[in-house]
Amino acid sequence: MGIKRFDVGSWLDSPLSRRRLDLSQFVKERADVAEICARVAADGDAALREFSERFDGWTPRDGETFQVPHADMAAAANRLAAADRAALEFAAQRIRDFHSKQVQTASVGPPGLKLETRPVRRAGVYAPGGRAAYPSTVLMTVIPARVAKVPEVVLATPPRADGSVPTPILAAAHIAGVDAVYRVGGAQAIAAFAYGTTSIPRVDIVAGPGNIYVTLAKKEVYGAVGIDGIAGPTEVMVIADAAARPDFVAADLAAQLEHDPLAWAVLVTDSPSLADRVEEELHSLISGLERAEIIRTANCCLIVADDLEQAVNLANDFAPEHLLIMAADAGRLATQIENAGAIFVGPYATVPLGDYAAGPNHTLPTSGAARFASPLGVHTFLKRSSVLSLNRGDLEMLREACVRLAALEGLSAHAHAIEVRLE
Repeated sequence: MGIKRFDVGSWLDSPLSRRRLDLSQFVKERADVAEICARVAADGDAALREFSERFDGWTPRDGETFQVPHADMAAAANRLAAADRAALEFAAQRIRDFHSKQVQTASVGPPGLKLETRPVRRAGVYAPGGRAAYPSTVLMTVIPARVAKVPEVVLATPPRADGSVPTPILAAAHIAGVDAVYRVGGAQAIAAFAYGTTSIPRVDIVAGPGNIYVTLAKKEVYGAVGIDGIAGPTEVMVIADAAARPDFVAADLAAQLEHDPLAWAVLVTDSPSLADRVEEELHSLISGLERAEIIRTANCCLIVADDLEQAVNLANDFAPEHLLIMAADAGRLATQIENAGAIFVGPYATVPLGDYAAGPNHTLPTSGAARFASPLGVHTFLKRSSVLSLNRGDLEMLREACVRLAALEGLSAHAHAIEVRLE
């Protein structure tokens, strides 16, 4: 796409301002994923072996299994350079500390009524491969599940052609406390988690990002298993005033765009001069980056607003995955944000800090889903049950309203179930 400039009117008229996750366009991919999921559900490991050979270039042979030997996780952590392991452990502790604040206890209402929160029994998390290995994703998905006290957490990730898993992924799995790692990628991994096979246990919820096949597979199996959400391309929006440093702004835009050719980076500023300087900085910066072609292909939009209040309104309408505010009154503007997955306030709160070690989760709602969805967290792995423990006095107190409502709905058996207990 390259860099596009807009005023507010042309931005609002553009379909880019109304971007959404449209999975209907992936006709062939949807058909392929439906076939993969159906085959795994029906044929289990036999289907897994076929698809792993076809898509990952490896399948277990000569006594091998899909599961990575458990000792390999600790060995991988020990192989890491000391500074790399320290970085993972530092990030893990900050993520653990942040998510520990989300722990919920049982909520007690009127006498005899209680809301209980329990973890799922088994969680399956997915760590993508492909363009890069993401040990940070392992930390961000596994640690909230562990904080939620999920009894068993298992990980699936694509293997290399020789069946190995990147050392940083295994090291992160060890540090985060994964029970088992399975060398399976793509839609077949999600299907295996959803339906279970001889080698891979069925889980209660699947979490973690992935490519379009993983996304479509999560949609396909939802109902047989819980999912954390349906993710679209990653995105950042920056609100900046005239005093913002253009090199800072350009750096954050480029950092998000390098993820994926479908990624989004949007600047909204009240300063045409800043927009000019950011565009210049971007052209200069991109030319020296390894992933320059990906960045040039992705969606980069520069919008000049009338003022920062209008910029906030545009942000709330866009509902970005990441929102960075670089302005003199950034703190005040942040209080006006209603829709954003994660908010970064001030020139030093760069988004990559949140990707790695700040503490909040980096698995966030995309494609406008921040209007109704939240970041992955402890709540992702919890479920709630209401508990009613009522005596005869409670029944007598509730009787009249419930019997009348049952009559309004024409459900006489409901009324009888109440009345019979008072005869």
